[in-house]
Amino acid sequence: MLTKTEAISVTLPMKTVALYSGFYVNELITRTLEHETAYPDLFEEYLRCLMGLAAHGDEVEAILRRFEFILLKSLGYGVDFEHCAGSGEIVSDNMTYQYREEKGFIASLLQDNLTFYGRDLRAFAKLEFTEKETLQAAKRFTRLALKPYLGGKPLKSRELFQQHLNILYPN
Repeated sequence: MLTKTEAISVTLPMKTVALYSGFYVNELITRTLEHETAYPDLFEEYLRCLMGLAAHGDEVEAILRRFEFILLKSLGYGVDFEHCAGSGEIVSDNMTYQYREEKGFIASLLQDNLTFYGRDLRAFAKLEFTEKETLQAAKRFTRLALKPYLGGKPLKSRELFQQHLNILYPN
């Protein structure tokens, strides 16, 4: 008969945005990783991500973007953010680059959802998400890059978070 138990570790206090972000990270892991395959580096990053979410409350964007980029790398997604896929030259900060699935970033004058500035690509390579514009670009990129791994089904964690927002801020 079980009469006494102790937690293996301290629980992480998470509320609202951080809590829903934790659900999102867990859903990404369960939907993208192969079962019974070890991902030791990713597990370490997962723990770092959860601790960051608990520590930073509502300021989670940079933490989530870092985790998504490391998840993509763990999945074998190898995009070179520092070189133009067309010419091989180093990306220029003020030049725009069009993302091409399975190729990388090609210099372009087009402006759409697949276009990114060179300065943002350099930040992606360093996992530096300090600028608001870079964070927005990183979110656009990770949504594009994760889409093939997630398939056509929407993320339940996003739906849950949206329902929470609708309750807090009804129309």
